[in-house]
Amino acid sequence: MEMGGTSTMGRLLHVNLTSAEFSEVRLPPEILAAYLGGKGIGARLLLDWVPEKADPLGPDNALMFLTGPLTATTAPAMRACIVTKSPLTHTFLDSYFGGYFGPEIKYAGYDGIVLTGRSPEPVYLLVDHRGPSLQPAGDLWGTGAIETGDRIRQRRKDSGIKVACIGPAGENGVLYSLVCCDTNRHAGRGGAGAVMGSKNLKAIALKGNELVGLFDPNRFLRAVAEANHEIGLSEDCRVLMEAGTASAVEFADASGLIPARNFTDGTSKLAAKLGDHGQKQKLWLSRAACFGCPIGCSQMGAVRTGKYKHFITDIVEYETAAMLGTNLEIGDPRAVAHLNRLCDDLGIDTISAGACLGFAFEGAEKGIVPTDGLALAFGNADVAAELIERIVKKEGELGALLALGVKRAAKALGGEAEAIALHVKGLEMPAWGPRGTPGMGLAYMTADRGACHQRGFPAGYEATGEAWNGKPVEALALEGKAAMVKSLQDYLAGTDCLVKCDFGAMGVTADTYARMLNAATGRSVVASFFDLLGERVWNTTRLFNLREGMTTADERLPRRFIDEPLPSGPRQGHRITESDMKYLLQDYYALRGWDEAGRPTPETLHRLGIEPGTR
Repeated sequence: MEMGGTSTMGRLLHVNLTSAEFSEVRLPPEILAAYLGGKGIGARLLLDWVPEKADPLGPDNALMFLTGPLTATTAPAMRACIVTKSPLTHTFLDSYFGGYFGPEIKYAGYDGIVLTGRSPEPVYLLVDHRGPSLQPAGDLWGTGAIETGDRIRQRRKDSGIKVACIGPAGENGVLYSLVCCDTNRHAGRGGAGAVMGSKNLKAIALKGNELVGLFDPNRFLRAVAEANHEIGLSEDCRVLMEAGTASAVEFADASGLIPARNFTDGTSKLAAKLGDHGQKQKLWLSRAACFGCPIGCSQMGAVRTGKYKHFITDIVEYETAAMLGTNLEIGDPRAVAHLNRLCDDLGIDTISAGACLGFAFEGAEKGIVPTDGLALAFGNADVAAELIERIVKKEGELGALLALGVKRAAKALGGEAEAIALHVKGLEMPAWGPRGTPGMGLAYMTADRGACHQRGFPAGYEATGEAWNGKPVEALALEGKAAMVKSLQDYLAGTDCLVKCDFGAMGVTADTYARMLNAATGRSVVASFFDLLGERVWNTTRLFNLREGMTTADERLPRRFIDEPLPSGPRQGHRITESDMKYLLQDYYALRGWDEAGRPTPETLHRLGIEPGTR
């Protein structure tokens, strides 16, 4: 391609599902310059396009599938994201997925697809060489996500078509429903699948034939080669190449961070069975990778023995192995793989599902949740599977309650139930307990989508003592943690505008990301660009969340982490107190340029180019 091309397609596809109308949206140059792509563009559009206090499951909410300027190139940035208002938290939601669907958005000719309104009948969106169209999907309604993708490809007589779809959970409005983007890749957290279901949209099917350009192909190839070299030198990336995130199971256990029995503890005797060694023995057969990925963190395999035999499985990722495994005291990786596949096909987030089941199992022990005749107990994989199916169907009192997530379920039950509901801002806890890592606790409290380990992961420094800014990190210290969390959040938000692979980012430097971006688009940015971009994005999502009703009262950890010290592990006896949280938040707000109520000051917004008049 001649000099002067670009890796961005320059337009979004807007689909009004109510009127079945299609239009192309070209974003103003100043918005593209300020927000780049991915999370950034999503944050700006959500603030500008979604009316204040809009019902997340109503027609006014927008559902966006967005790429970044490196998506569909050979860069290790093959992912894409969904941005919407979360029905689970009523706050900003961005959820990321790998595989091949994201690049296909570019090949279809767009930087993203934005869906508004609600179709009067079930449909799926088809985009191919003839352009966009809405196809009837009534006969697909009620089918699992895996079958849905297969049937659409059979219907189109094209095995290469890329499909993103929902399962029955999204159709039924389970508030933590996911979107399946290729069979083993999901936008899992926060309920984007329920938003999709509320729009009567079963799937999006893409088959593109457009080329993705580059501003300077030769310079881009050299930058990508450097990125792949850096990945090869990274010890973290090498571990992922060998064992994927399953390698984190035993690390988290040894560090006292793994959830056990609904986070009553931070260590588990089952960790060795569910980590990479246990999965190698019971499941794995070969490696797999997303589009153009040099890491290949997936491990494809099969359940070949035992009561759950005869199905193909991907790796059981760390979060799933912990939340559906140690958290529920289920130690057989084959059983956890079965629960994982059930969640994937029915269409619910495994992290939130594990948290809801842990809440139910502990609640049954305490006699504070309805059992609906089920023998709810930790360690019972068959009952866990049955409860997952009831949640998806909203069957019985318990199934209907848990379909709302732990925050709403606990509030409905009242009393002691709220003490065992593990969430921040309504998003269920991921599988990294924060009682021995106060920086991680602050990251959870302040994350824009609720309890999330992917908006800054200081636990990696706190658990290992790894140096930050040249100084070893003290695990239990409070001083300096706010600065670390802010820095991590800004950089990750900035690179999520590319959209990069989180695992590749463990090796690729900011300078190399800047070089790839410049060569792909013709920009002239330096490494620090991503920090400033991320800060702008973080403040934009903050404005959205505050507008939708979030307050500082929502920025606190679950009561278990405040009131109950860790009973075992290297941080035994530690908890995060009310005074700890107050200290961390005050320090964090000051560093962010926010007032005591957590609101960005006019000076902060002006410095970042976020003028109130532009909203």
